[in-house]
Amino acid sequence: MNRIIKSASLVLLMGTAMIFTGCSKKLGQLSSDAFTTNPNPLEVVGEKVPATISARVPAKYFVKNAELTVTPYLTYNNGETASASYTFQGEKVRGNNPVINYEQGGTVSIPVEFAYVPDMSTSSLELAFTAKQGSKTYVLPRIEVAKGVVATAALADAGSVTPAIAADKFQRIIAEKIDADILFLINQANIRDNQLRSGEMTALNERIGNANADERQEIEEINIKSYASPDGSYELNAKLAQKREDATKSYMDKQLKDVKFGALTADFTPEDWEGFRRLVSESKIQDKELILSVLEMYKDPEQREREIHNLSSVFDQLAEEILPQLRYSRISATINVIGKSDEEIAQAFEADPASLSVDEILYYASLTDNAQQRAKIYGAAAEVYPTDYRTFNNLGMAQYQLGDYKAARSSFAQAARLAPAAAEPQMNLGLIALEQGNYSDAQTRFGNAAGVPELAEALGVYYLKQGENAKAARTMEDVVSNNAALAQILTKDYSGAKKTLAAIAAPDATTYYLMAVLGARTNNEAMITNSLRQAIKLDPGMAAKASQDLEFNRFNLSGVL
Repeated sequence: MNRIIKSASLVLLMGTAMIFTGCSKKLGQLSSDAFTTNPNPLEVVGEKVPATISARVPAKYFVKNAELTVTPYLTYNNGETASASYTFQGEKVRGNNPVINYEQGGTVSIPVEFAYVPDMSTSSLELAFTAKQGSKTYVLPRIEVAKGVVATAALADAGSVTPAIAADKFQRIIAEKIDADILFLINQANIRDNQLRSGEMTALNERIGNANADERQEIEEINIKSYASPDGSYELNAKLAQKREDATKSYMDKQLKDVKFGALTADFTPEDWEGFRRLVSESKIQDKELILSVLEMYKDPEQREREIHNLSSVFDQLAEEILPQLRYSRISATINVIGKSDEEIAQAFEADPASLSVDEILYYASLTDNAQQRAKIYGAAAEVYPTDYRTFNNLGMAQYQLGDYKAARSSFAQAARLAPAAAEPQMNLGLIALEQGNYSDAQTRFGNAAGVPELAEALGVYYLKQGENAKAARTMEDVVSNNAALAQILTKDYSGAKKTLAAIAAPDATTYYLMAVLGARTNNEAMITNSLRQAIKLDPGMAAKASQDLEFNRFNLSGVL
């Protein structure tokens, strides 16, 4: 009897223990096999590291009164970065979080995003778990769900973009043209003295004389074009125009006896209908629209003349105001003014920059690729010509290329103050904003710089920083640069990237590093090896970068590093 009582008591005690255990059951440790991460390894997009973690929660795991908060961490040397936490709950928990069924389990998705820092190249994505049941809170062990970050997109570099230059207007040879007309009386071809003493003829002769005496000027050509007015027969006008040509050429032959010049040409036009049309259009003749309609209606010169003669109401005005201006010879001289040679400009700059024009100084700066020398020249230009926005804009360009972004920003800002509507300073201020990560300002500035040739690469880098790789590739389709090739690699246009990289005139360490990445993505080990050797030769720091770069994870780099 005692044994029966003892046995019954033991069974009751065990049942009570089981009930108690069921009520206080905790969430167990999760297995990494239950999680998948896309992508794995993670990959930089713009300046972020995004991914999606999917989890399969097994049946009878998620206790009905439990809440589980999952916090993704990207851990790396010297630190870790957390992404947003997500909380899930059991069926008996009052709350607004996603519910996981105890009997059936379920599938959950956790988006993650981290702000990229270079140390993340060697990292692991871990999940931390905090569980809560009633008043009790406890921590489950962390689980690693992905390893490493492919950081190729982080090679986008605003600092390598060439700022917009404000062009000089320097011309080695400036062609000047000066004209003078000699007017003739009706049906005459003799040159009157008063025509030779006119202001136009005096200025023409003086200009030719000055050019002849100046070794920096050459008279390229002198042309004579003679005309008759369209108020006689065509045959008569042809003879008359030719006589006027002969008379004018004879005069110029004498004038040019001691002058050095390239060529003297002469021809004539029997009737100057184009001149007639222009003068009538510019006149105040009341019926000029009628006259112009006649010109349009009749193409034959003699028919035109007859019809205009029939317009008796206006012909007297034409005879007095228009036709006398069409009896002339026009003398045109083309004179080339030859500017300073490169050597002369260099000597003048060293002696006294103020002795040069602003365009000569800006041109002089374009003769060197050395940013230090350019900064010196543009700095002098800004001192001598402080009201020309181009001097400050181009000084900022040189400072930007030297990596002095603070000074560059100051110079670009001054250029923008001097010329608020100028596109180049706007693009360059946008480039400064892009370099500093101020993307909203960069976008606004770039919008004010339409038409600037350098804008394509700046915009392309902006899109790369935003993670819009396809848009970046389209924007830079005509650009030859590391950034353009990077956009092609990120959009898997490997053929295009290879052509772009090969076309870069002055390849640097990044150029060769991108070639190595291209080799890895196309399984070309020789390209990897050769390109990395060149990259490390130009920048020894590339060796450490390559050793941690997951792009080369499948390849043996021991012979290179």
